[in-house]
Amino acid sequence: MFAKAFRVKSNTAIKGSDRRKLRADVTAAFPTLGTDQVSELVPGKEELNIVKLYAHKGDAVTVYVSGGNPILFELEKNLYPTVYMLWSYPDLLPAFTTWPLVLEKLVGGADLMLPGLVMPPAGLPQVQKGDLCAIALVGNRAPIAIGVAVMSTSEMLSSGLKGRGFSVLHTYQDHLWRSGDKSSPPSIAPLVLDSTDLSEEKGSIQEDSTLQGNMRHLTLEGEEEKNGEVHQPCGEKFLSEASEDTSSGGLNQDSTDSKTLQEQMDELLQQCFLYALKCRVKKADLPLLTSTLLGSHMFSCCPEGQQLDIKKSSYKKLSKFLQQMQQEQIIQVKELSKGVESVVAVDWKHPRITSFVIPEPSLTSQTIQEGSRDQPYHPPDIKPLYCVPASMTLLFQESGHKKGSILGGSEVRAIIINYAKKNDLVDADNKNLVKLDPILCDCILEKNEQHTVMKLPWDSLLTRCLEKLQPAYQVTFPGQEPIVKKGKICPIDITLAQRASNKKVTVVRNLEAYGLDPYSVAAILQQRCQASTTVTPAPGAKDSLQVQIQGNQVHHLGWLLHEEYQLPRRHIQGLEKAPKPGKKK
Repeated sequence: MFAKAFRVKSNTAIKGSDRRKLRADVTAAFPTLGTDQVSELVPGKEELNIVKLYAHKGDAVTVYVSGGNPILFELEKNLYPTVYMLWSYPDLLPAFTTWPLVLEKLVGGADLMLPGLVMPPAGLPQVQKGDLCAIALVGNRAPIAIGVAVMSTSEMLSSGLKGRGFSVLHTYQDHLWRSGDKSSPPSIAPLVLDSTDLSEEKGSIQEDSTLQGNMRHLTLEGEEEKNGEVHQPCGEKFLSEASEDTSSGGLNQDSTDSKTLQEQMDELLQQCFLYALKCRVKKADLPLLTSTLLGSHMFSCCPEGQQLDIKKSSYKKLSKFLQQMQQEQIIQVKELSKGVESVVAVDWKHPRITSFVIPEPSLTSQTIQEGSRDQPYHPPDIKPLYCVPASMTLLFQESGHKKGSILGGSEVRAIIINYAKKNDLVDADNKNLVKLDPILCDCILEKNEQHTVMKLPWDSLLTRCLEKLQPAYQVTFPGQEPIVKKGKICPIDITLAQRASNKKVTVVRNLEAYGLDPYSVAAILQQRCQASTTVTPAPGAKDSLQVQIQGNQVHHLGWLLHEEYQLPRRHIQGLEKAPKPGKKK
């Protein structure tokens, strides 16, 4: 379903009533989850957003996002978990195992065929047709896909494990996964841990001629068999690789690390906290909502390839961690409004902050989503140009240019200078003055000046010529051919508007002209501002979108566009509408 890019319709913060309804829906859809687990999944105060989108086939999908990661999605009133959620609850659904070779095909949009299943020693899980199932790889119980069984377990066995087994809805590495932090599956040891058991399982697979035949004919829906390319020795290779994977070290494998996963997450949490205070949070930002501290500062300080997950730490909740930091007198937290906590003071001279060493390389590189992959954003090179109008054709025809020719500023100056020298228009007594011949008079003088102005200084002559030419511009994006357009490039326009109940919203337009994806900018602002964002068609502009953010967020927009994306201020309009400092209470 998410093998291709989807289109986001809206992205808004969830309401309290919707949050309670979601808890009830989760409890009904997944009865094995306890009350505490449902409360962790759908927290009472932490950030939780609803994203409405259209899949590439037109299906309307509702996605619930927590901590920057999609955790649930709803399709036709049915609730499904994402791989991010299943990595925290790997036993939530009946799980079937397949080979690593199959993952690439599933990511491409194929369904899982029964010959691709690995038969565990205890047999296949018992499911009925239409049951929601998880799919994992050999050697790791962390699910990599979610699908619906198209037949019951008994029907699978009676068919000799042939035909289509599961209709796959969502996979690791698809576009829904890419909308999160893109973390890799954790290593969760299989239920059979002993290497002897693995070798027995491998031996049993080798002795099972039926399964050998199935493995030799491993196919996926819509693909032809490839001359037995997938055969039993390949299966042995995967088993040996899986055995090596379970014994190799890593952040998420506490069986061989001296530190448990919880201890490592505690260290990562404190590192991101100290990094944010030392490099991101300024005195002018205080008081700062604790949710903003986490979403806009701490998450962006997380090292690449790692995922900050407070639920996996010993603190479990951000409030408990911040209470500990307050006891150490690093920060001071107060409840400025009912149920909402803010950081009101920071001791930047505290030894833990002053002694903190910023990790290398920089952990705050910002990327924006562009198409199906993420690339660092580089601002385009914008060069002003000039177009020759009909009224100035005579002046430029001697140099080989005609009406509509596009010229750079330096070319225009060179043409004017050569024209003046070639026609002996430079004043003999004052080299700084140029005599105006009939052609120059017609091109650059106003009607009331035709008989009064006989000479002009060089700078005035050149300025007047440039003003009479029609504007044009050239935009060059890194690695692309230059794009030349007539007219003036419209700046990124930031405005404030009033909505229902006198609520202010910030609207930004013309992002596309500078190579910025409105949906990606909306996602970044939603996390950074901790406010709901929507992307809608811009009124009066064909094929253009505008981003709307709740509240006055001009300051955040200015920082993002000018400081982070390095766009010149002359191309940003409306920065003066930012709220004045010193008005926080």
